[in-house]
This record gives sequence, C-alpha cells and structure tokens, in this order.
Amino acid sequence: MRRFIGDRAFYRRVIAIVIPIIIQNTITNFVSLLDNVMVGRVGTEQMSGVAIANQLLFVFNLCIFGGLSGSGIFGAQFFGQGNHDGVRNAFRFKLLTGAFVLIAALAVFIPFGPALISHYLTDGEGAGDLAATFAYGKSYMRIMLFGLLPFALTQCYSGTLREIGETKLPMIASIIAVLTNLCLNALLIYGLLGFPALGSDGAAYATVISRFVEFAVVAVVTHRHKVDYPFIMGAYRSFRIPAALVKSILIKGAPLLVNEALWSMGLAMLNQNYSLRGLAVIAALNISSTVSNIFNVVYMSMGNAIAIMVGQELGSGELENAKQVDRMLIALNIATCFVMGMLLFCVAPQIPRFYNTTDTVRNYAATFIRIAACCMPIYACGHSCYFTLRSGGKTIITFLFDSGYTWIVSIPLSFCLVRLTGLPIVPIYIICQLADILKCGFGLFLVKKGIWVHNIVADTPASEPLPAKES
Repeated sequence: MRRFIGDRAFYRRVIAIVIPIIIQNTITNFVSLLDNVMVGRVGTEQMSGVAIANQLLFVFNLCIFGGLSGSGIFGAQFFGQGNHDGVRNAFRFKLLTGAFVLIAALAVFIPFGPALISHYLTDGEGAGDLAATFAYGKSYMRIMLFGLLPFALTQCYSGTLREIGETKLPMIASIIAVLTNLCLNALLIYGLLGFPALGSDGAAYATVISRFVEFAVVAVVTHRHKVDYPFIMGAYRSFRIPAALVKSILIKGAPLLVNEALWSMGLAMLNQNYSLRGLAVIAALNISSTVSNIFNVVYMSMGNAIAIMVGQELGSGELENAKQVDRMLIALNIATCFVMGMLLFCVAPQIPRFYNTTDTVRNYAATFIRIAACCMPIYACGHSCYFTLRSGGKTIITFLFDSGYTWIVSIPLSFCLVRLTGLPIVPIYIICQLADILKCGFGLFLVKKGIWVHNIVADTPASEPLPAKES
C-alpha cells in the first residue's frame, strides 16, 4: 500500500496544483448548471436547442484541447528542465494551432451547422416542438460562434501558465468570467432591469461576453508580470520555431488533435444514437451531464495534476520518481471518486425538479445522473491512464486507447443496441457506460508496463542555435 500512498510533502504539492483547478472548474460548472437551469425554466424546447448546439460546439472545444496538448507536453517538460525558450516556443506553436482549428471550425459550423442540429431531432415520448427546438438551437449556435476566438486564445495562455505551475491566475480569470456570465444570464435571459428578454439567445450573448472578459484578464496580467512568466517575453516578436521542435510537436501532437476531434465527434455520435429514443432523452442527458460535471471536477482536475507533476518529473530526468508519483495520483483519483460518486447519487433526484420540463425528462435525468455516479471511479481510472500515457509523449497509444476505443467499441455498441433491439434507453445507457471497464483494464496494463516513461525534451532543441561570431 505504501506504493500508492504519498507523504505529506506529496499531498501538499498535489493540493497546491489541484485545488485552484478544482475551484476554477467547480465555479465554471456550477454557473453552467445555473445557466442550464435558467434556460430550462424558459422551456424544454429552448433547453434542448441549446443542448444540441453545445454538443456540436463541444467538438471545437476538445479539438482546441487536443491541438494544444501536444505542445503542452513539451511545455511542461521544458519547464521541468528549466528551459524558458522551450516553453516560449511551445506557446507560439499553441497560438498557430489554435488559429488553424478556429478557421476549420468556422468552415464547418457556418455552412453546415443547421443541418448538423437537425440530425438530433427525433420525435418520441415527451419530445416537445421539434421545429421550435431547431430554431432555438440554430440561433444559439450563430451567436456562440463569436466566442470561439477568445476561448481558443484563453486556452493557449491558461494551458501554458498551468504547465509552469501557475494555476491561480487561470482560476481568478475564470471566476471573473463565470460571475460575469451569471449576471448577464439573469439580465439577458429573463430581461431584468430593463434589458430585453432574449431567452436562449441571451444565454449565448452572456457566454460570448464572458469569454472575452476571461481572455482579457489572463492576457493582461500575464503581459504585465513578464518577470514571473518569462515565456511571454518576446513571444510575439517572432513566430519562428526551431524546425526540429516543430517536427517533434507535430509527431507527438497530431495524434492528440485527431484523438480529441474523433473522441468529441464520437460523443456527439453517441448522443445522436441515444436521441433516436426521443428528444426527451437529449434533454435529460443535457441535465445529467451538466449536473455530473460539477462532481466530475475532481477527477478531471487530477488529470491536469498528472500532466503537470508527471511531466515535470519526466522532463527533469527523474523517471523512477515519475512512476511513483503517477501511481499515487491514480490511486488518489480513484479513491476520491468513490466519495464524489456517493454524493452525486444522493442529490440525483433533487436537481431535475428545478427545470420547467416534463416528468419524463426529469425521471430520465435523475436516472442518468445516478448511473454516472456509480460509474465515476471507472471514469477516473480511464482519465488518469489517458493523462499518464500522454505525459510521456505516447500519443499514438493514447489515440488508440481513447478515441480508438470509442469508435471501435462504444459507438458500434450503442448503434446496435438502439437500432437492432427494442431495449429502453436506460438499460442501453447502462451497458454503454459499463463498457468502459474494458478500457480501464487496458489502460492500467499499459501504465503498469511503463511504456510512457520517457523524457521527450532531452534531445529536442528549444531554440535556434545562435550564429557563430566572425573572427
């Protein structure tokens, strides 16, 4: 057991990294829940339209995450090596990647967004007005597209700050943003204090404005404190990045971008399969995921801790210590999620009552939340294995482990259960969630083998060599 339990110094280090991320994610997800409830109290159609649009925009969010992850691996290890030039070039690569993903997303969502929304609209028990749902979802997405740019830029800054151990500034920026979002939600959704009552469109405007606020905070503070964050010094002076570093990041990072794109599209496909049991299922899954995300912040934040702590150990050459740190973090993550799962199970029936929707949607939502609560340790295990493999640069294996499993196992399983059987949605959902047990077993096997234990920056140039002086 001592291999899985750390000393006080270890847990102090974990707390210093994880607590700001947990606070940030908890506040973000709690405000997202309030946002969801506010729209949900307007009506099922508006809530469902927003849920469908957000499911599609979620693909962009994860593509940004995946696209920046490759350079993030190098950023964490360069910082562990004490190489600020390397961190700076990794940051530059993030900016270029974010621009590429943004352009690609707009090229898809602007012409094809409405058609994608329509694929989720299926009549069924407690479905509601499909035409109204489509109109609300289309309008919401159109407004939300303006928030993609500040979101991408914020992820570039916040990700790099976390990689160098600065988790407080992203937390503060996020808190300011979510409070802005919450206040604007109340004003623009319901039309308080003389503002127009815009319903789901008001929620979109509030989100877009809050994203610009978050980016402004994190960027201004970073640039005003260059001594504390040396990677930003001269970051925009040139976008020249050593060719060898670009090649290394592309080799390691391209699979992560493809992985996140395929995984998020896979999740959208899963929900589209579930939607064939009726629009009420989509509304219920929206409530369930929003509520569950508040409790999922622990294992999600622990994934960030694994990326930071293990990555820094690998970058400093402490390979055996990296393995020990990883074992203790995985054990802590799984153990914590048993507690969080029990808490989520207890509150499951209460929160859906706040929504102005049908009893069918409320009952489905409570059931989905309880299923998610029981599966939380499984999710934590898989998430920990993913970040462990990623921290050592094993991105091809990460790709096969994550999105590969989703498309090879989860999607065909849900497709067959929905289309080829008469099973109700609840047993279908249970079977699909429990299928991740196989994924966890495979992940733990790979982690135990230690194939991820690798210092990827040892021989990677972080900057261009200086020209020789003339004699």
